[in-house]
Amino acid sequence: MTAPVIRVLLIDDDQRHSELLRAYCQRHDIEVECAYDGEQGLRRLAASRPDLVLVDVMLPGRDGFSLCREIRRRNKVPVIMLTARGAVTDRVLGLEMGADDYVAKPFDPRELVARIQSVLRRVQPALTEAAVEFEGLRIDPAARTVLAGGTSIELTTMEYELLLLLASNPGRDFSRDEILGALRGIDAAILTRSVDILVSRLRAKLGDTKRPWRYIHTVWGRGYRFLSQPPPGA
Repeated sequence: MTAPVIRVLLIDDDQRHSELLRAYCQRHDIEVECAYDGEQGLRRLAASRPDLVLVDVMLPGRDGFSLCREIRRRNKVPVIMLTARGAVTDRVLGLEMGADDYVAKPFDPRELVARIQSVLRRVQPALTEAAVEFEGLRIDPAARTVLAGGTSIELTTMEYELLLLLASNPGRDFSRDEILGALRGIDAAILTRSVDILVSRLRAKLGDTKRPWRYIHTVWGRGYRFLSQPPPGA
């Protein structure tokens, strides 16, 4: 059986590099459509509905960070940031904007293909997994939906994966490195602060920002734990 073609939108103003990357990806059943600035990228995103978007940080006019934020506001499509700067602060900022992963330039095209495939595996519905329910929270892996108090909660890919990881293991302490290893695989040890950002965003979306936390508990000096039962007074 022929593998389905993955459709990717690449937003990068370096046209030569984009064409080389498109030619390489075609050999791996990845069809790449190119856009060379943010506005063109948004138009093509709306028209073509790709499986994943690659966004270069250094774009003319609107930079990749603001573009990622706009894409996330409009669409749940996974986003991988491409950055030549590679600084930790840039990677944290990309995560704050809703990116699902990042690749530092220059990169081996094989690495990018692996990252694309890894992110898309994470967003595939897990048809055999049962729903996870806890005190007004319902996570349905088959539909990849989250309900809190009966209200649908929109999460990015990494926010959803973090919530599912913790809620599927109630009462277990996870270090930040363990969480990153589960979410990012080959990039496990690069950013520990990114976990704190994800947890903060999750708590805000779940309406769980005040102590005592109802769902995700901070284990001081270690990481995080999903509460196996509500805290006293919650």
